Amino acid sequence: MSEETTGGSASEGDFAASDEKPIFLTAKAVEAVKHAIKEEGQAGDSLRVSVVGGGCSGYQYNLDFEKSPRADDVTLDFGGVQILLDPISAGYLRGTVIDFVSGLNGNGFKFDNPNAKRTCGCGSSFS
Repeated sequence: MSEETTGGSASEGDFAASDEKPIFLTAKAVEAVKHAIKEEGQAGDSLRVSVVGGGCSGYQYNLDFEKSPRADDVTLDFGGVQILLDPISAGYLRGTVIDFVSGLNGNGFKFDNPNAKRTCGCGSSFS
């Protein structure tokens, strides 16, 4: 189930989650991913966005660099950044907007997940 979409021209307000495009990355998040790949990854890396068990609320978000998609991945393109999602994570993340924010507590990715019934104070786990 590999689908590719372009997210360069869409805006967060235009985002409507679907099986083909379950998540949305803001322009700030796309630039942060590009910077992270340049600083910590390797040319050609994709970003795997997944949900794993753990954290103080039951599930937590996980971001990792990966070279190529798996057979059943949903593959998205946002401004030249390839995002990989496994089907299980895609279900938990459907409708999620990922942004990159700066604040008093530092910089980081912010997940606005409409499926999260409860989140922890750190913002990286949910149930």
